[in-house]
Amino acid sequence: MADFVEAIGLDRIPPGKGTTVTIANKSIALFNVDGQIYAIDDACPHAGSSLGWGKLDGKIVTCRTHGLKVNVTTGCMMTSPDLGVTSYPVQVINEIVRVEIP
Repeated sequence: MADFVEAIGLDRIPPGKGTTVTIANKSIALFNVDGQIYAIDDACPHAGSSLGWGKLDGKIVTCRTHGLKVNVTTGCMMTSPDLGVTSYPVQVINEIVRVEIP
């Protein structure tokens, strides 16, 4: 069974923004979409660029390297919904974001 691991303080991810953290040697992108936090693998499936530092528009992040668009709520690519990155369950407890890592 996977455990929820402390990732970052909620105040470090303002609404409409993303960031990256490293948990259990995995680079995870975290996004704040209207107060709801989502976690996906940080590496863009096209060239491995950071998604956490991409431009977030609603629930879609655009990779800054080649413009690939990924839905942060599911990890799915917008052009190919069957492809994408892994998404992870998130909890926020006492203003601390926790991510479930297998």
